[in-house]
Amino acid sequence: MKRFRVRLTWIMIVMIGLSVTAAGLLMGKTYKDNHISALEESMLREMKVINAHLDWSLADKPDEGQAYFSQRAREFKELTGARVTFIRKDGKVLGDSDSDPNAMDNHSGRKEVLEAEAEGSGRAIRHSETVRQNMLYVAVAADPGQLPSDLIRLSYSLASVESSVNKLWTVLIGGLILLFLLSAAVSYRVALGLTRPLEQITGAARRIKAMDYSVRVDIRSKDEIGELGTAINAMAEGLQVQMNRIQENETQLYSVLDNMTSGIVMIHPDGRMVLLNRRAEEVLGFEHREMVGKHYSEVKQQYELSQFIQQGIDNQEPMHDEITFYFPEERLLELNLVPVYTSDDRYGGALLVLHDVSAIRRLERMRSEFVANVSHELKTPVTAIKGFAETLLGGAVHDPVMSQQFMQIIYDESERLNRLIGDILELSKVESRRVPLQLSPVDLTAFLRRSIEVMEPEAAKKRIALESSIADGIFLEADEDRLRQIIINLLQNGINYTPEGGHVTLSASLATRDDGVEAVRIRISDTGIGIPKKDLPRIFERFYRVDKARSRVSGGTGLGLSIVKHLVELHKGMITVDSTVGIGTAFTLELPVIQP
Repeated sequence: MKRFRVRLTWIMIVMIGLSVTAAGLLMGKTYKDNHISALEESMLREMKVINAHLDWSLADKPDEGQAYFSQRAREFKELTGARVTFIRKDGKVLGDSDSDPNAMDNHSGRKEVLEAEAEGSGRAIRHSETVRQNMLYVAVAADPGQLPSDLIRLSYSLASVESSVNKLWTVLIGGLILLFLLSAAVSYRVALGLTRPLEQITGAARRIKAMDYSVRVDIRSKDEIGELGTAINAMAEGLQVQMNRIQENETQLYSVLDNMTSGIVMIHPDGRMVLLNRRAEEVLGFEHREMVGKHYSEVKQQYELSQFIQQGIDNQEPMHDEITFYFPEERLLELNLVPVYTSDDRYGGALLVLHDVSAIRRLERMRSEFVANVSHELKTPVTAIKGFAETLLGGAVHDPVMSQQFMQIIYDESERLNRLIGDILELSKVESRRVPLQLSPVDLTAFLRRSIEVMEPEAAKKRIALESSIADGIFLEADEDRLRQIIINLLQNGINYTPEGGHVTLSASLATRDDGVEAVRIRISDTGIGIPKKDLPRIFERFYRVDKARSRVSGGTGLGLSIVKHLVELHKGMITVDSTVGIGTAFTLELPVIQP
């Protein structure tokens, strides 16, 4: 603020000084211009008189003309007191009162000569190296009616004019110095009174800049400075309220945008992308800095998307479409583009909403496949039951052996139908999460050993060895009934798909998952027929069978592994499979020790 006070003082001093200096300059220039104008008018009158007494016909006679014009130039100088020069129309000097014409340069390029040849008269002021003074040169055409013409030039020294102006400047500078001293004292006093309250306002402004909106200025004067202090206080209060509101709205807006499951892209009328949320980055495979500010056609995306946006901008109407994207991964996107208008009904661009409907379409396809599979699976036992029942009704019931055989088949098919319906209902409950888990501590070591004992009789029928490698002291928080359903199902599959004399092995140990969670790792492997590599991604799908004929013979419904997968996910666990055709299959479960 002290620097401002000094500057304010100097500004006032300089303003006063500039005012006086400007007045002096104007006075000096006016005085000098008036003097020169009067001198020019006098020279023009003198040159008219000189022109009336000249014989210009001698201008084209070199020797005679040069002597004539040199003589006349000296005579006229004695009468006018000015230097007289006669110039031929081609710029050659015919005669001069002060110099030998033969030693003088061609004057066609002199300013006053050029103006006289163009307009009939011309003037110029320049420094003369001969007399070391500023000279006024005035030239007129001898015959103004026929240009270019021969010229007469007079020149006068401006020493007297400059001497008068210098005296004026001497007086002006002396008065200016005195005025500076007086104005300096007054200006500093005035500046001091103005800057003290401004120091308080400046300090308050700095604190407002630092986002301290609680500051207030204490100025009690009623003048303009007081009004400024009041305005600062009102501004601080208004900014505090406004910034709080803006921050709250901005936080809400970005929170909504970043947490939306749909991608949002705002497009300017000229095609530039001005806004996009995090989901749009994920869907399009580009980061914010790579897209914002660029034209949508510059972003390397599919041609269909660019055409869709261009059509929406051109038509300025809502549009809808579904496009399959292949970058960064294959997915089906639902595109909705709506025009955006400003408050004054001007077109403000377009809003593009990207929604990934790949999962929805996949679920629709799975639902359709599920209905078809259920129909197919139900049709097989129903057809068998109906066929054998018709055979019995047709008279086979009287044959004891055939009747017993057909009724056994009907019973087996009805049991299979009952298992199928039961598994469908069980899967429906698990998928809809209508099966609440009854979590309790489970001694996994004892639990797994009991599960192996339950399956030993069935394994013994096929002479399959059930082996185990279970660490002691493993405890798990889980639903014991659902966990038994998982283990029995996997052991059952291992026994069913392992040839006679094979091995099924169950192992359990503590491990740490890839996400850092402490878990129990249970591995059930067999030496069975194995699963082809192409079928591995689909084995957990409903009704998916690798060997459909053998699955039906073994009594499987095709829903067991799908139920297992959902039950494992309900326990916040993961299940994976490794298999080699002809060697065997291994299922690995990782269940967290403590349920989150």
